[in-house]
Amino acid sequence: MFAEKIYVERQKRLKDQIGSGIILLLGNEESPMNYPDNPYPFRQDSTFLYFFGLDYPGLASVIDVDEDKECVFGDDLTVDDIIWMGPQPSLKDKCQKAGISDTSTRDRLQALLKKAAEQNRKVHYLPQYRAENTLKIESLLGTHPTAIKDGASEVLIRAVVAQRSIKTEGEIAEIESALDISHEMQTLAMKMSKPGMYEREIVGAMEGLVLSRGSRLSFPTIFTVHGETLHNHYYGNEMKEGDIAVNDSGAESSLHYASDITRTIPISGKFSQRQKQIYTIVLNAQEKAIEAVRPGVEFRNIHQLAYRILGAGLKDLGLMKGNIDEAVDAGAVTLFFQCGLGHMMGLDTHDMEERYGRLR
Repeated sequence: MFAEKIYVERQKRLKDQIGSGIILLLGNEESPMNYPDNPYPFRQDSTFLYFFGLDYPGLASVIDVDEDKECVFGDDLTVDDIIWMGPQPSLKDKCQKAGISDTSTRDRLQALLKKAAEQNRKVHYLPQYRAENTLKIESLLGTHPTAIKDGASEVLIRAVVAQRSIKTEGEIAEIESALDISHEMQTLAMKMSKPGMYEREIVGAMEGLVLSRGSRLSFPTIFTVHGETLHNHYYGNEMKEGDIAVNDSGAESSLHYASDITRTIPISGKFSQRQKQIYTIVLNAQEKAIEAVRPGVEFRNIHQLAYRILGAGLKDLGLMKGNIDEAVDAGAVTLFFQCGLGHMMGLDTHDMEERYGRLR
């Protein structure tokens, strides 16, 4: 966790931005793979982590803006739980590290929200991406699941996006630590890849490296000689002389900040002349885009710059024809550049993208 004051400041800023009402933030639950006692590795909700830092399942929080109070709801482990998991800190002890002194059991959350409804107080919540939390909202607020998305608080969405979009030095350090692992992953893949090997051998080695660093993947690895399929999670291809492989992979820091790096690897150890020409066009676009980044410049303009450089390079190779400006305006370069230039990084691999909608 970060220092206690970090979470206190984040919670205060959120209250100031919302102005009134109650903010309901749900943590995630364990998600079983095939039966209840065999769950997937637990991953806490990113916004819950951002404001509370509590990396445990079964928690929810209420921030009462009007009364300037915060409470985390959860249950302490039973004796049976402790037999399996060993001694664990109490909920109150955990919450104190996030500056939260008020805790309560999960069964008291609904009563608090019911009282707020009776008082006609606004309950702000975010869009949900897990079915169990959608059903939890239905149970707590009496909102039909089909109406929960539309009922999400726009003012809360905007406030969360505004805070999480600006990274502190501590957050940047976390992203950098995740990038250090990414560097090792990419380097390992480059050294290992050779004709006759299967993609899965490289993927397995990278994931093993991540686990050995006490980390986890930030998203399912894309490593394929069929990079024309953008999100290709099939690893069964044998790599051959002359192939190139796309390695789109990343890891998480200890506090769950993500890295995401994509590189292209020549399986033969060296690009062919044609491959080198394409690679050089992409490298030039990347370098010129990096040079153009500065405060006050809209990212879409950086994207357009890269777009035009790629188009011009492809025309020089005979892969595009005609007026490049007209081709760019018509979106023709999108045939070769589907993903765009980049995306934000943070607690989510595509930070603040899609999860809370494209608010403008």
